[in-house]
Amino acid sequence: MDRELSDDRRLELSSAEFTHIGGRQSNQDAQANAQQDGLACFVISDGAGGHAGGEIASGVVVKAVIDSFLLELSFGVRALQFYVEHAIAQVAKGKVADHQLKDMSATVAAVLIDTENRCALWAHLGDTRIYLFRDRRVYRATRDHSLVQQFVDAGYCATEALRTHPQRNVLYAAVGTEGDTRPEVTQQTIALHDGDAFLLCTDGFWEWVTESEMEQSLAAASSVDDWLRKMRAMVEEKGRHSPKSRDNYTAQALWFTDHGLAAAR
Repeated sequence: MDRELSDDRRLELSSAEFTHIGGRQSNQDAQANAQQDGLACFVISDGAGGHAGGEIASGVVVKAVIDSFLLELSFGVRALQFYVEHAIAQVAKGKVADHQLKDMSATVAAVLIDTENRCALWAHLGDTRIYLFRDRRVYRATRDHSLVQQFVDAGYCATEALRTHPQRNVLYAAVGTEGDTRPEVTQQTIALHDGDAFLLCTDGFWEWVTESEMEQSLAAASSVDDWLRKMRAMVEEKGRHSPKSRDNYTAQALWFTDHGLAAAR
């Protein structure tokens, strides 16, 4: 569950992940990662679109991103755009090939990391989120491509509505239904520092864990596995006391440590 990449120059990357079916009959979330030659790619997808369609769509998205990363191993905005666009093309191809899958779609959230040069890029479409933590606080985060996010941006709803509004699951863009909205890709690399952390998670996860709770659990965690375990416990505890049926929930957590600084301490 935990992996590391390190040498004298690279940041040390530790990661943990899980996926759970929740209260659903099938798990339409998918996640994967790959690491090679100092580069790493992490991706999560949440599927939708009829019987079996969502599960297939999310699997196609994750496989396409990882396969293209390993085939065209590179770091940069164009590379990440290519990985995600390849996923879009593969979902479109699947919809044409099988009429029963014509309505399938999926979110995508991907982080591309260069440990040697200590930087990252991310891309997303839909409401699967990416958080970057610095000094144990949320430093940057993606914005959902959802109807309720539009309500919040227009001032019709408070930010809290993103977790409680009856229409919180309605998306205006996803892989397979992207329309005029293309995946958002960071246009400048994000410099990474000792102690930085990423969290990628589907809405079935972040709906139950607030940003403040993410920060608190990070501050109290002894390892990346411990951090994710603490947040997962929150999801499960709150779910047990809620009348709502729990959605699938999936998350990946990444920690960065400066190997040289750690050795000098």
